[in-house]
This record gives sequence, structure tokens and C-alpha cells, in this order.
Amino acid sequence: MLRSRTEKVLRFRAQADYSATPHLGGSEPIDGATAYQRYIEHTLPLLRRSGGDVMFLGRGGPFLIGPSDERWDAAALVRQRSVADFMAFASDKEYLAGIGHRIAALEDSRLLPLIEAQSI
Repeated sequence: MLRSRTEKVLRFRAQADYSATPHLGGSEPIDGATAYQRYIEHTLPLLRRSGGDVMFLGRGGPFLIGPSDERWDAAALVRQRSVADFMAFASDKEYLAGIGHRIAALEDSRLLPLIEAQSI
């Protein structure tokens, strides 16, 4: 069975923006990395219940090869049984109830779906 993976690169806001979901924000301002941690805490049990998991989560740094003016603060690699399972997870109402943390946290992001291959 081929497995699906999703690579994410993340750029955090200096200050999380909860204007779209004020019920999720607290009374004190927080930075984007802290808001993203709240997103992970909300999401991880739901992801695991759907058959997925986070394989890697780490801080970013300067590119070895790439634009010197581009900044990515973190990267994640998420495993799921299939693209269909990932899409079902991503549309789950319980997951969507906490997505405001992700929106508040991120200035920018990229999502690259990867499918395990026998050869390239």
C-alpha cells in the first residue's frame, strides 16, 4: 500500500491574528509560533484518530539552495494512509473548529502532497 505524506513549510506571524476567530484567542497577545502550538495540540489527536501522524516537526533556517530573501520558520512532514483519508480529516468538523489557531499563526505556508513511489 502506498502511503501519502504532506510536507508543510511555515512562516509565523510576529503576533498571532485572531481577528477572524476571537473566541479562540486569549486575553493576552501571543506570537505565531505559540498559536501554531495550540493548533498542533488541537489537531494531533484528531490526525492520529484518522490514521495519520506527524513524522517530523522542526525549526527552519537559512536555505542551502534557494532564495536568500525567503524565510521559512518551520517545516512539518505529516503521514496519512491516503490522500482521500487526508482530505476527509481536513474537512472534519471537529478539526475545523480549531483551524483558527492555524490561521492566526501563519503569515504564509506551503503544502506539498507527496505519494510514496517505487521509483522516480
